Amino acid sequence: MSAIPNIPLLINGKKVQSSAKDWLDVVNPANQEVVARVPLAPISEVDEAVASAKAAFATWRNTSQGNRMRVMLKLQQLVRDNATKLAELITLEHGKTLPDAEGEVGRGLEVIEHACAIVSLQMGEYAENAGTGIDVYTLIQPLGVCVGITAFNFPVMLPCFMFPIAVACGNTFVLKPSEQDPSASLYLAELAHEAGLPPGVLNVVHGGPDVANRLCEHPDVKAVSFIGSTHVGTQIYQRASNAGKRCQAMMGAKNHCVILPDADKEVALNQLVGAAFGAAGQRCMATSVAVMVGQAREWIDEFVEKSRGLKVNAGSDRQADLGPLVSPRAKQRVAQLIQSGVDEKASLLLDGRDVVVADYKDGNFIGPTIFSDVKENMAIYREEVFGPVLCIVCVDTLEEAVEFVNRNPNGNGVAVFTQSGGNARYFQNNIDVGQIGINIPIPVPVAWFSFTGSRGSKLGDLGPNGKQAVMFWTQTKSITARWASHDTGVNTTIAQK
Repeated sequence: MSAIPNIPLLINGKKVQSSAKDWLDVVNPANQEVVARVPLAPISEVDEAVASAKAAFATWRNTSQGNRMRVMLKLQQLVRDNATKLAELITLEHGKTLPDAEGEVGRGLEVIEHACAIVSLQMGEYAENAGTGIDVYTLIQPLGVCVGITAFNFPVMLPCFMFPIAVACGNTFVLKPSEQDPSASLYLAELAHEAGLPPGVLNVVHGGPDVANRLCEHPDVKAVSFIGSTHVGTQIYQRASNAGKRCQAMMGAKNHCVILPDADKEVALNQLVGAAFGAAGQRCMATSVAVMVGQAREWIDEFVEKSRGLKVNAGSDRQADLGPLVSPRAKQRVAQLIQSGVDEKASLLLDGRDVVVADYKDGNFIGPTIFSDVKENMAIYREEVFGPVLCIVCVDTLEEAVEFVNRNPNGNGVAVFTQSGGNARYFQNNIDVGQIGINIPIPVPVAWFSFTGSRGSKLGDLGPNGKQAVMFWTQTKSITARWASHDTGVNTTIAQK
């Protein structure tokens, strides 16, 4: 029997075995097998990683855009070549199905490919003779040492939402992945070094709240990006902002899917099944509420039967539709929320708590679960379940549906299914949610558009990806210059003469 590996840190381009006294088991959620041990790194090692990034910034910031671009080009090829291994690591430690893990790697790859365009993304502006003999131009420059803190549910895609654009802009980076499934994140960083990132440009540390807090407060850190729960994200944002850092926090959600009676029924129901129960609901963009408008409520029974037919199994089974939840604690929390729905008199149409998976009796499995007659004050509606649980609400009109969605404090994503352009346009203009899908249930935009969750789902003005990411990871300097050929005399006014 092989020894359980200890997951190293990555500091100054080298794997470093932590001196941590406390370690956590990394567990395969399908069978509870311990597959690795991850350190809760001491603060001294966190400081070492930041110091490495600070030292590397002095030269990396002055590396040509062309050379930075070529590293990203090499990285995208290495990720493409090693996509299978990355997906297998995701499935082993997270539990999502292999096809879903492969899809995650693909979405992360899109961001790296976008970073390959840094030579045009990081361009300033220039105005000749803005005043008499005066030229004005802007420089788009890196900030310095930047930090990314990611949740467990996308161990490759979420780091890709952060460090590729950041380092392509000339910053250096310290990544703290989730301690629940860190191996894929670490391997991604190793590929970045193989692609040509110099030592210290990208570092990886592991740990819990103490490590995150130190990164937020470290005097040499300039910016912090977080993706995860609302509870943790609020603390990260407040701590980093109070310490004078630029911060963005993409947080929890309660995503609605509005289905109108003029929608294509098969398309709408099939898309809803996948959005609600894929990845066992462990997506911040998962659809957790279906709003059935008018006669669309007559489709509920058919939707339940489609959901009942999904296959629950270990993620290594390519025929599985959903795998286990990430941990026994997550399973217990979801089961308790399901019971709260029963206690609060919602109608339980499909109960996934008693699902049995042959050969994986110790897995953290919960099958598709569906409630109808859900009220706004119920816990299953108020809280982000982060499991394969869908709430169904019925209303009479599109206007009622829009009002219902807008009353929810979250604003991560929303979708509408309709064949009417007028209905779709009314919806997109009146809904108060940052990311909208029209006949698409999980409206995460492609990487060259920004992730634009809003309201209670986001803290900070700028989101990951697209133009906003370049703005977040850089500072703009405005230069006003005159190269006069003769003396213009004394000017005591504010006018530029």
